[in-house]
Amino acid sequence: MLIKGGNRNSAFPSTKGTLISLLVVTYNSERDLRACIQSIINQRFKNIELLIFDGNSTDNTIKILKEYDDYISYWQSEPDDGIYDAMNKAVKYATGQFIYFLGSDDLLLDGFSEIASQLNEVNTLYYGHCFRENIQTGGAMNSYKLARFNICHHAIFYPALVFKKYSFNTKYVVYADHALHIQLWGDRSIKRQYLPYAVANYGAHGFSTWTRDEAFRKDKLALIKKHLSLYTYIRYLKKLWTESRKNHSDFF
Repeated sequence: MLIKGGNRNSAFPSTKGTLISLLVVTYNSERDLRACIQSIINQRFKNIELLIFDGNSTDNTIKILKEYDDYISYWQSEPDDGIYDAMNKAVKYATGQFIYFLGSDDLLLDGFSEIASQLNEVNTLYYGHCFRENIQTGGAMNSYKLARFNICHHAIFYPALVFKKYSFNTKYVVYADHALHIQLWGDRSIKRQYLPYAVANYGAHGFSTWTRDEAFRKDKLALIKKHLSLYTYIRYLKKLWTESRKNHSDFF
């Protein structure tokens, strides 16, 4: 059963600045959802459309969404095929020039508004850094760093044009965002700019901490070879070889 709600004439957006579609995916999120939404409401930057896509929660998540109807532009609750399937669905409802994803157990920091106020090129992917349980993660990236480590997608403001060309590959149950970022880094039509602000604080006990992504592990090298530079691919191969020698393990 599909349940819908929200208010397109919500307290968001204002009429100042670039419109950001802020997308939150939830499932049985009653413990953290109020704090998440409140961190959005408290932002200095107000030109936000808040879209929340719930995976048919069985706890009090829907009750909380109804409580915040005045701040939510649109929400729905129905079964989905995982986090990235829900994110792909949500993108289709977004009308902003930029798209931002936040987990229902995460909190926006002041750096969100700092970066949001500087978005001015609609073909540029802007990103900051995050905190994971109050420990900083991320920073300025290059192709080789990206081959090794993902950018937390809570740090990224995606230009909307990204999702006219790409989507999250749902066969990657944990690292579809990393696969997408590798694709984007190889797309010369999309510029990238790092702004040194902390955007969000996210928990260390989410889905990715207890779920393996064997499909991504098997495909990662091929993705790097296809989308990043030859130099990056060779350097990454060398790293794998060095680690295999050190650990006396198979190369792949």
